[in-house]
This record gives sequence, C-alpha cells and structure tokens, in this order.
Amino acid sequence: MADKYSASPSIPRPQVLTARALSAIERFSHIEAVSGIVLLLAAMAALIWANSPIADSYEHFWNTQITLGLGDFTVSGSLRFLVNDGLMAVFFLVVGAEIRQEINDGALSSLKLAALPLGAALGGVVVPAIIYLAFNQGTEASTGWAVPTATDIAFAVGVLALLGKSIPGGVRVLLLALAIIDDIVAILIIAVFYTATLDYLGLVVAVSGLVLVLIFQRMGISKAYAYILPGAIVWFGLLKTGVHPTLAGVILGLMTPVNSKPATERPLDTIGHAFHELMDRLSQSSNSPQEVAKPLKQLQQAQREILPPVQRVQCGLHPWVAFGVMPLFALANAGVSLGGFNLDDAASQSVFVGVLLALVLGKPFGIVLASFVLTKLNICKLPVGVTWSGVWLVGLLAGIGFTMSIFIASLAFPDPALLSAAKLSVLAASTGAAIMGLIWGKLTMLGTARPKVVASGVRNPERVKA
Repeated sequence: MADKYSASPSIPRPQVLTARALSAIERFSHIEAVSGIVLLLAAMAALIWANSPIADSYEHFWNTQITLGLGDFTVSGSLRFLVNDGLMAVFFLVVGAEIRQEINDGALSSLKLAALPLGAALGGVVVPAIIYLAFNQGTEASTGWAVPTATDIAFAVGVLALLGKSIPGGVRVLLLALAIIDDIVAILIIAVFYTATLDYLGLVVAVSGLVLVLIFQRMGISKAYAYILPGAIVWFGLLKTGVHPTLAGVILGLMTPVNSKPATERPLDTIGHAFHELMDRLSQSSNSPQEVAKPLKQLQQAQREILPPVQRVQCGLHPWVAFGVMPLFALANAGVSLGGFNLDDAASQSVFVGVLLALVLGKPFGIVLASFVLTKLNICKLPVGVTWSGVWLVGLLAGIGFTMSIFIASLAFPDPALLSAAKLSVLAASTGAAIMGLIWGKLTMLGTARPKVVASGVRNPERVKA
C-alpha cells in the first residue's frame, strides 16, 4: 500500500519528510499512556532539581513575580501561581466537560450511578480525616486534618493511563468523577476552614461571568474564542472571592452544551451540499484554488459543527493539557525538598505518620467501604464493566494526594517543621499509592475488556449503558 506521504513531482521531498514526522508525532501523542509517562518524568525532574546543588534556583525560578493587567484590573503572582491557578483551570475545564458528557448519556446519567462516585468521594474524605486525627487530635497539628482528604486528579489519571488498555473505560470514568467531586470538596474545605474572609464582590463578578456564558449560549454563539472573556471574568471573580480559581474551569466545563445547535442547517446537510458543489467545481476545466475554497471552507466548518461542543472542547484541548499544562504543573509543584525533616520531633512524626496512613490506607478503605455500603443498601450499583477490583484500584490511585495535599498543607501548617513533615509524607504516600495502584492494576485487571477510547482520551459514542 502506497504511503500517503510518498513524494511526487509536485511535492518537495523535505515537505514529505516533514509531513511524515508530524504524522508520527501525532500518533505518538494520541497514545494515552504517553501523557502519563511525560507527567511522571516532569515530576522526577522537579524532585531532582529541588534536591540538587542548584536547588535554590528551583524556588527562585518558580517564585519569579509576574503581573497581568487590563486597565485597573491586575493580577499579580509567581510563575507557580500562573501554572497552578491559571493553566490548571484549562485542565479542569476538560475534566468538567468529560463529566458533563457522562452526566448526559454516560456512567453518571442516572441518580443510582451518580450516587456511587459521590458516596465514594465522601468516604474517601471522612476516613482519611479520622485516621489523621487519631494521631494528631488535641495538638497544634490537628489543623492539618484536611491534608490527606485531597486527590491529585492530574497525577491519578496519569498513573492510570500507564496501565493502558487493560483497564475498563468505566474505571477511568469512575476515577475522574470521584476525583473531581473530591477536589470540589477539598476546595470547599479550603474556603470554609482555611480562608479568613471571603470577598463577596468577587462572587458577584464570577456570577456575572456565568450569566454572560448563558447569554452567549442562548444566542447560539459556538465559537470557542467568544467564551474566553466570560471565562476570564469567572476565573478573576473566584480568585478575588478567595476560592481556588481552578473551580472556574470545572463550572465552565459542566456548562458546556452536549448538543450542537447549528445556526442555519444541520451539519450533515451542509456537508452534502458543499460536497456536491466541490465536485461540480472540480469537474470544470477552468477551476482555480479560489473557486474551490468556498466549499472546502464549508466542509471544514461542518466537520467542526458535527461534533457536540462538549466533545470539541475535549478533543481540542486534550493535547495541550496532556503535554503542556500537566507537565508544567508537575515541574512547578513536585520539587519537594527532602531536607528539613526532624525525625526526633514527636509532632513532626505524628504528622508524617498520620498523613501517610491516611492517604495510603484511609483513601482506598474509605472509598471501598462507602461503595460497599451504598451497593448493599441498593442505593446504587457498580457501572457495567467495573468490578470490585476496579473499585480498589480507584481507591488506591485516589491516595495520590500530591500537589493538592501539599497546597492544603501550606495553608494548615504555619510551622515550617510541620509543613516539611507534611510535604515529605504526602510525597512518600503519593509515590506508594501510585506504585500500589500500578501493581494492583497489572495483577488483577490485565486483559479486562475495555470500551474503545478515541485519541483525545474522550470515550467514543459506543458507550456501555448501565
């Protein structure tokens, strides 16, 4: 079979080689496990950098101050702030869009199915908090009870991707749903327990941005760039409110329409008309590039419109998130210094042990226990294709608290010694949870049937209905 990039007299050989290289890169980027490998490599690079002879340059670089502004509206922060609070909102936008699709016609489309990730997430919050307080209740370290309640969705999904096609698609959906609920709970915990004051004027700004999004949707505006301004307003409002602004991405993702609303005719009709017009013009002996440009443009627009907006968001942003946002996120946050932990300090030891056991044991046991109780009470049932081994896998990977747990620790511990102990424990627990999850997945789920996954990481329409 001839190579579609084979050289011809009209195509220069360098152009053919470039096309082949770009095609290979595209196929490589569509392998879901590759994004997990890139993410882990970025985390390892950050850890090595932060513990190398040039460790000072790590914090110096990521603490470089930047200011973004438009008129009287300015936002100042470090490069780490730009990644954590800015770029990660794009990641949560993709996650929110995927959850929106699942709520519409997937694994979360019924109350019984949605009850499982909700209950499991709450179990994964309550049990770790209890375990942590068992070691630290009545001490100054008790303020860190929320540290092991969080799940780092970016790293958890990245580790799951390393298991490849041996994992059923329902397990990934359950992990995504559970992790996003878990992160929302963590954000609410931060807002309620670790925020001194809330700026309600910022809340008004955020709501005004959401209203603008709804107006645009009612007007039938489908161009993605039109929503950049209202999305930025929502992000800025939440930032000023005191709530973690990445929640803006979740909200906007959940608001993404699941059905296309063409302004004139159905995309399939447009494709038919444009195709016939293109063939007519190509059959003419005097056709020119300008004459065929119009039907080609119509075909391109119809190709975009034929996909629902919720899928266009996922397909369009996934490569940027998987190979840009998430590795930067890891590089900016995984650089935890291994020094500064005093093994002789009883308070530091309690924090270390409490966080470690809460994440490695509390998370999986809390998630599985809550899921077991809910299913036994017939409140919900496991999704089709998801076994209890899959639930245990989700529980183990949910123990990867990492950056979200480190973020909460920075709010909970003003004492540098306790903060250092918490960070080191989160790092150790997250590493252990990732290794245990990989081993468990390989031993118990190898060869399990899995619904097809398209290149962007979005499950295709061939869903298994529960």
